[in-house]
Amino acid sequence: MQLLDTLVARAIPWAPRALIHKISRRYIAGDNLTDALHRVRQLNAQGFTVTLDVLGETISTLPQAQATADTYMEVLHAVHDQGLQANISIKPSAFGLLLEAQQCEQLIARVLDTAERHRNSVCLDMEDASCTQKEIDLFMRLRARFGNVGLALQAYLLRTYQDLEPLLHKAHTLRICKGIYREDRTHLVQDAWRDRSAINEHFLKHVERCFDAGSFVGIATHDAALIASIVKTARKHGIDPGRFEFQMLLGVCEPLRDQLLDMGFKVRVYVPFGKDWYGYSTRRLNENPRIAGYIAKALIGL
Repeated sequence: MQLLDTLVARAIPWAPRALIHKISRRYIAGDNLTDALHRVRQLNAQGFTVTLDVLGETISTLPQAQATADTYMEVLHAVHDQGLQANISIKPSAFGLLLEAQQCEQLIARVLDTAERHRNSVCLDMEDASCTQKEIDLFMRLRARFGNVGLALQAYLLRTYQDLEPLLHKAHTLRICKGIYREDRTHLVQDAWRDRSAINEHFLKHVERCFDAGSFVGIATHDAALIASIVKTARKHGIDPGRFEFQMLLGVCEPLRDQLLDMGFKVRVYVPFGKDWYGYSTRRLNENPRIAGYIAKALIGL
């Protein structure tokens, strides 16, 4: 089935949009904020916290960046007004990082100020390697002014070992993920370009370093073997479960997600919503060929 999934993933650009939309309903809360808040209430009732993400990070003008900031502030107001357990995750490029860095910082500062007034937090997502240093520098400047901002780091990048150290005592939250962008092999840990399981030992080392430093860490992975290693490490060293949380995408590995919650761990579900469902869905399907298998089943009526 793995070979079939891979072949289907490569055929995604030719798949009917209607089929992609059908599949996307499992992984995207809906087109609008009302749909997203409904999903948040459901997840909160089950015991999960949530991170909301507005789809559509690709922008080409500063007014679009302003509109992105306005949308996120609307999300924060709604979450506060409805008493929901959800924060937000933002991509600096959607706020104009690559267009006008100063305005990008001002817009994100406005969002952080709104979140701070609502006793909420914001995580800066990490993007491709061309943005890495820009986003770390941006984070450090924002962290000097706001205590409610966190940062994501990607375990498949070699530089993460060096990037992590000065951040350990600065971040409200560090989020460790494997990384999904197509990068030059010279930027990656050994074998990461052809075998994502090769990232696991580096991911685990970064999490262990966060444990050692006493930093709160969000562990963003669906890799069952990696999660088992982290659980074993946390128990071996007596790490307080309040010092970390597991983070998983909406609709992905739900049995494992539920098991972790039943084991007493904090679990946060990443909930995307918005009109860019096609772009998000195709990226995720390419990232994880196993998900692409759902297309094959849909096509043959299984």
